[in-house]
Amino acid sequence: MLLDDTMLTDEGLAPSGKGRLLLIACGALAREILALKAQNGWHHMDLTCLPANLHLYPERITEAVEASVLKHRTAYDDIFVVYADCGTGGLLEAKCAELGVAMVAGPHCYSFFEGNEAFAAHEDEITAFYLTDFLVKQFDAFVWKPMGLHKHPELRDMIFGNYTKLVYQAQTHDAALEAKAQDCADRLGLAYEYRFTGYGDLATALKTQAGKA
Repeated sequence: MLLDDTMLTDEGLAPSGKGRLLLIACGALAREILALKAQNGWHHMDLTCLPANLHLYPERITEAVEASVLKHRTAYDDIFVVYADCGTGGLLEAKCAELGVAMVAGPHCYSFFEGNEAFAAHEDEITAFYLTDFLVKQFDAFVWKPMGLHKHPELRDMIFGNYTKLVYQAQTHDAALEAKAQDCADRLGLAYEYRFTGYGDLATALKTQAGKA
């Protein structure tokens, strides 16, 4: 399947209509989920993604996930929500419980990519700014332009003055993405750290769901 990052950001991804278990995920996770499905032969899983740019408006995520569950639930035996809390302040977890669907554990994707337990141990990283593979690719769309830095670069130190480093949590080994992540750190005036995480707890959560379906 050919994926376009701009499409995943603005439109998401429609389900194929094949499979017993539907994964409702953020568009920022589409490539990772499809890779895991292919690696493990999880052909009984289908995937639909909501637009990744919902993360710019986290107050809209819960409503969007609910609408997707209600739209698709009669076509599948089960549904699994591949969102963490993602800034919803517990509202998404409560809504999923109300709807009777499970979801990925953790506060956000930075945590479950690294592993929730390992991420929680980084008490000294409250001044770290995190990027994943997808966010490195879409840095301008998610960081530079929404924060107005393309028009007012002088705002950089005001917005990022309390950060000390940019941590690139890499899901794949890609030299071009590493170089771009370093450039992102330079543009933000932050120290750079590369950290290969792979798929972390995302792989574990999907494996558990695959075994249930």
